[in-house]
Formats: sequence, structure tokens, C-alpha cells
Amino acid sequence: MAKILVALSGGVDSSVAAALLQEQGHTVSGAYMKNWINEENVAGNCPWQQDIEDAAAVADRLGMPFRVVNLMREYRERVVNYLLAGYAAGVTPNPDVMCNREMKFGALLDYALREGFDHVATGHYARKVADGESFDLLEGADPNKDQSYFLALLRQRQVARALFPVGDLPKPEVRRLAARFGLATAAKKDSQGICFIGAVKMADFLAKFIPDRPGDIVDWRGRRLGEHRGLHLYTLGQRKGIRVPSNTPNQAYVVLEKRVADNALVVGFDRPDTPQLYAAECVVSQLSCTNRPLTVTADREAKPRYRARRQRVTFTPSASAAGVARLKFHQPQRALAPGQICALYDGPRLLGGGIFTEIIYR
Repeated sequence: MAKILVALSGGVDSSVAAALLQEQGHTVSGAYMKNWINEENVAGNCPWQQDIEDAAAVADRLGMPFRVVNLMREYRERVVNYLLAGYAAGVTPNPDVMCNREMKFGALLDYALREGFDHVATGHYARKVADGESFDLLEGADPNKDQSYFLALLRQRQVARALFPVGDLPKPEVRRLAARFGLATAAKKDSQGICFIGAVKMADFLAKFIPDRPGDIVDWRGRRLGEHRGLHLYTLGQRKGIRVPSNTPNQAYVVLEKRVADNALVVGFDRPDTPQLYAAECVVSQLSCTNRPLTVTADREAKPRYRARRQRVTFTPSASAAGVARLKFHQPQRALAPGQICALYDGPRLLGGGIFTEIIYR
């Protein structure tokens, strides 16, 4: 039996993860990661106090030790600064993926190992299986809840110490188990919003840190259509909130490019023949592998965003730059965004992932 620290978020998934591990006979303790307390007075709901109370109630019900681990400094340095730097540079970062690598299986894992724990467990819907002396990550058994995408930047050292007790279960079964264990979180709604910050609109969060910098909205031909408040407030592929009428029946504008050089927001019609909307290839950097290195050209599958289906790609690692690869999509992909995460798969097996740095259009 192992000594396990469960990252209790105050939600139902991590609560059931703790209960299942305890039922299996492991020595289990719960920990709430205190990463953010809304000290910047960002508009929105930051429910950390309620989450701590709910996590503590779960631990008390299960009769396991509970602690609050203050990781606010690490979170600001590793996640918030990464988020703000990305938006300021005109790219679209993914704080949830970075939070898993740098916090749950970074700072918290390091803390757990110092405290004598063998593993850190979470409520992620993903599966871990042995592959000889190493470990693979698989998609969660519930296709509607699979969260393997958010683990794409984990490294084998982290995977080896990670546990995902609910990964084999469908969400309704997790709810049922929570009720059977008598957990206070059994009926609690799933959390929404930025990782550990809460139900805060991204625009409201960014407004506290990045000043508006108005500029021109132009179409792909260079014609001025209006003015934007700041490039950091827009996402590639966005249709709503541009506030520029197309004046063309049944045609809506979509964001094509955030052109930092002249602070221009480039838009075009949302249709397959629009330039800079559908990508044929891309370059990913900071490539991370969950198990074995990806060193040869091969057909793989990729998820260019969380809710996307796996897409066939030809994966070609760079011969001159470590951690860089070129992906050629077998079917063109809409509105890929520099800064976002591309997760790589072999069927349900998560191979790793990287960050989009260059998008190559048809």
C-alpha cells in the first residue's frame, strides 16, 4: 500500500478519488492547494474559502488528515505570469494545461515528495497504465469527461507519481459513489473558469493587469472596418463580440489574426475559402512527451483544442531544434491559435504535446 496525497479541490471528482484510494487500503491525506485568493479584486466569483470548507468536510467525513498548502507564490510565478505574458505578446495561452504541469504535478508533487508521500492523486478523467518500467496515459473512459488533453505537457517523472482514481468511471457513477460515501460535494456543480481562480471572465481578469491598447480592425485586404480595445481581448476564430457588421447577408466576421506589429485585428468571413482561417500545417515547440520520446516521422493523431476530435497528422521532428516538430494535418483545421496546446495521441494513448508557434495556411 502507498502513502498518497490527494489534491482536494473542493469538487466531487477529487473527493471520490480520495474515498476510492482509502477504500483500497492506502494511507491517504487530503490537501487543498491555496493558489489564489483574488487579492487583485478581479470581478467574478473566486470561491476558494468555500472550496477549502468543502474539501475539509470531505476529509473529515473520510477520517483522513487534511492540510492547506500555500502555493500562491509559485502559482503567480509559474501560471499567472505565463498567462499575462502570452496575452501581452498576442498569443493565446492555456493556463489549465500549465497549472497541471507546474502546480498539481509540479509544486504540489515536489511538496508531497518532501513530506514523504509516494504519489499525488487528482480527480482528472484520465487513465494511467504500466508499460514495462514506465507508464502511459490514456484518455478517460468517459468520452464526455476525458481530460487527458490537459495533461499533455506532463513528463514521465510526473506521470510515474500521478494517480487518477476516477479515470475509469463515467461521471454519473462518480456522483453515485459520492452519495454512497456520504460526501458533502456529492451534488456540488462542477467548477468553471480559470484554473484555481474561479468563474471569472478572462476579459475581466486581464483588465486588471493589461491596459487597453486600441487599434484598427481591418479585413484581410487591409480595409479599415472599425476599432478594437486591445488585441489581448480577442481569440482567433472568435465570431461574437467583434462589433463590426459585415454588411453582407448571411456572412459573419471572424478573427483571423492579432497582428502585433501594427496592433491590428484582422477579420474575414467565416467560410472555408477565407485566407488565414484554415491551416494545413503548423509548428509546435516546447514539445513534451508523457513517456517515450517522439523522435521519428510518423502518422499520429492530434487534438488542436480540448473539445476537438483527434485529427490525423504527419508528425515530423525538427532535425535542427530540440523540442520542435512540424505537423501536417490530413484535413485542414479551423482557427488554430499560436500559444495554444496541441496534444498528440496514438489512439487513446496520450503521447505528449507542444505549443503552437507557427501556423501554415493552405
